[in-house]
Amino acid sequence: MREIAFEDIPTLVGQELAVTEWQTITQSQVDLFAQATGDHQWIHVDVERAKRESPFGGPVAHGFLTLSLLPMLLGNSVRVTGAVMGVNYGLNRVRFTAPVPVGSAVRGRVAIKSADRLDPADTLTGGPGWQFVWSVTIELQGFERPACVAEMVSRSLAAPVDASVVVPSTTPVR
Repeated sequence: MREIAFEDIPTLVGQELAVTEWQTITQSQVDLFAQATGDHQWIHVDVERAKRESPFGGPVAHGFLTLSLLPMLLGNSVRVTGAVMGVNYGLNRVRFTAPVPVGSAVRGRVAIKSADRLDPADTLTGGPGWQFVWSVTIELQGFERPACVAEMVSRSLAAPVDASVVVPSTTPVR
C-alpha cells in the first residue's frame, strides 16, 4: 500500500505509484456480474459452449467487469492520507485491448496523470480537494498486451480547515 500525503499530490503527477497484487478472475465473478447487469452473453456464462465455439477457447470476463475492478485495484494500492473521502468522478478514456479468460490473473499499474486543486466550494466536504486523473493499465498475467487501459477521474477530499463550516447534506429531501 502506497501512502500519499494530501499536500504532496502535485509532486507525484506523471509517476507510477503502484503495481497491485494479481487478482484471479473466477467464473463465479463472471456469473455474478452477468446476473447484476443482465449481460448473459454466452461467451461469458456458457462455459461448455465457450470452450467449443468461442475464438477465446473458453469463457472470458465482461469488459465492464474488468473495468469495474479499478476502484478495488486503486483502493488496495494507494491511500491518500489527510483525505476524509474519495469519490469516483468518471472516466475519460477506456480501451479493452485484450480478452480476460476466466481463470487468468490481472493486476493494475497505477499512475497519476494529472491533479487539479478543487475550490472548497466545489467539494462535498467544504474543505480542500484534488481532482485526479489516474492512468491505470490492467495487465494480464502471461500476456504482453494489457487487458484494459483507462483514465479514471476521482476526487480526494479533506475536512474543512475551519471547523465551524457546516457541510451541506447531500441526502435528498423526501
